[in-house]
Amino acid sequence: MDTHCTLDTHQKALAINLDDGKYGTIAEIGAGQETARWFFQVGGAAGTIAKAMSAYDMKFSDSIYGTCSRYVSRERLQSMLSHEYRLLNERLGDLRGDKCAFFAFANTVAARSFSQSSNGHGWLGISFQRCPGEDASRIDIHVQLKGQENIQDQETLGLLGVNLIYAALYLHASPEELLLSLLDQLSTDLLAIDMIDFSGPAFTDVDNRLMALRLVQHGLSSAAMFQADGKVVQPADMLYKKAVLVERSRFRPPTRLTMSLLDCSYQAFSKDASLGADDIIVLSEMTLHNLGQGEDIDVQDFLQRAEILCALGKHVLISDYGEFYRLAQYLSGFTRMPIGVALGVPTLLQVFNEKYYEDLGGGILESFGRLFKNDLRLYVCPCLDRESGELTTVHNLQVEQHLTHLYKHLLENGYIRELEAVDKSKLSIYSHDVLEKIRRGEPDWKDMVPETVADIILEKRLFDCKG
Repeated sequence: MDTHCTLDTHQKALAINLDDGKYGTIAEIGAGQETARWFFQVGGAAGTIAKAMSAYDMKFSDSIYGTCSRYVSRERLQSMLSHEYRLLNERLGDLRGDKCAFFAFANTVAARSFSQSSNGHGWLGISFQRCPGEDASRIDIHVQLKGQENIQDQETLGLLGVNLIYAALYLHASPEELLLSLLDQLSTDLLAIDMIDFSGPAFTDVDNRLMALRLVQHGLSSAAMFQADGKVVQPADMLYKKAVLVERSRFRPPTRLTMSLLDCSYQAFSKDASLGADDIIVLSEMTLHNLGQGEDIDVQDFLQRAEILCALGKHVLISDYGEFYRLAQYLSGFTRMPIGVALGVPTLLQVFNEKYYEDLGGGILESFGRLFKNDLRLYVCPCLDRESGELTTVHNLQVEQHLTHLYKHLLENGYIRELEAVDKSKLSIYSHDVLEKIRRGEPDWKDMVPETVADIILEKRLFDCKG
C-alpha cells in the first residue's frame, strides 16, 4: 500500500536545492536535460548543483566516459556515474567533503524522435552518500517509455529523474517507499520500470530479488527478471537474439518431475529449433497469479522458492501475466527467435478453457492467434491419473467437443508436442503432496526432489520443514 507522503516535482526539486547538506552533478544524454531543468527552474540551484551537462555527441561522450558498444546501456550509465562521482570528490572533496553529502545523477536515453518512431527506453541512476565522507551507494533503473510524442517522454524523464534523486537522498531507509515514490506525478500509462538494482552501504539489507517482485506487484512493470546469481537484469539484455524456453510453475518446491519436464523440453526445443546452448535462454517463470495478489503475497515464501531456483542455476522471470498468450506476447517483444513453453497436461487443459478469454473479442481463437504467432511451441508432459493409473498424453487428451478440430490442427502442425522422453516413474510426483510431506516430517519427500533442493530445504528449514 502506498503510504508515503507525496510531494510534487516542484516541491522535491526545491527541497533538494534548499538543503545545504546535499551537493552534486547531473549528466543527461538523450531527450534533453529535463531533470536538470527542474532544479534551475524552481530556484536555488546554486546551493545544490555543481554541474549539469549533456555530452550528446558520441565523440564527446566517448572522450569523457570512454568507448562502449551501446550508448543507451547500463554500461554507459555506469561509466557516466563513476566519472561524475569521481570528479566531485577530486574537485570538491577538500572544499565541501566534510559538510556535504555528494551525489551524481545520470541518464542515457533513446526517446521517440524523427528517426525513431518506436517506444523509447533508457537507463537512469544515482551514486550518493547518506552522509559526508561515506562510501557511495547506488540505484540503477531501466525504464520503458510509452509516450506517443517525444515531448511526453521528455517530461516523463524529467519527473522520474527528480523522483529518483529525491528518493535516494531522503527515502533510502525505506526501499519500498522509495520504489513507490518513483511514480509520483507519473502514470504507468507513460512508463514501466522493468529493472531496479540497489547497492552500497545504504542497501546492505536489500534483497534485489524481492525488489524485482515488488516492481511487478505494485504495477511499475508487468515483468521483472533476475539471474541465477540473484543479480537483477533488464529483460531485453537477457533475451536479445535468444531463443527462449520458459517453464511456468509454482516451484513449491521444484520436484524431480519439474526438472525432468524442463530437461526434456530443452532437448526437444533445441532439436526443433536447431540451436545450441549458447543460443537458448531457459527461464523459470513465476506469475503473481501463483504467488497471491496484492498484499496477500507471501514474501518469505517467494524468497524461499527463488533461493532454490537460483541454487539450481535457473534464471527467474516474475510476471503479472495470467494467460499464456500474454506471456508469449511479452517474450516476443524482445526476440524474433523461437519460443518454447514447457507445461503439463493439466495446464494445457487450462489453456483450452474459454473462460480465460472472455475479454477478447475473438475469444479463444484470438488468444491462440497471439499465442502461436511467433513460432511458439508447447512441450507437454503426460499426466498420470493416480486412481486409475491411466496415462493422459497430448494424443488422447479430451477437450471440449467444439474445440476438437482446433486442437487437432495445433497437434498435427507441431504447435503442441508430446514429451515422450519424460521419466514415467516421476509422473506420480505431485508438488502439493511433496509440500505436505515436508510439513508433516515424512522423510520420503527427499526422494521426490533433486538432491540440491532437499539439502537447501533441510539446511534452512524451508516450507515449515519438520526435520
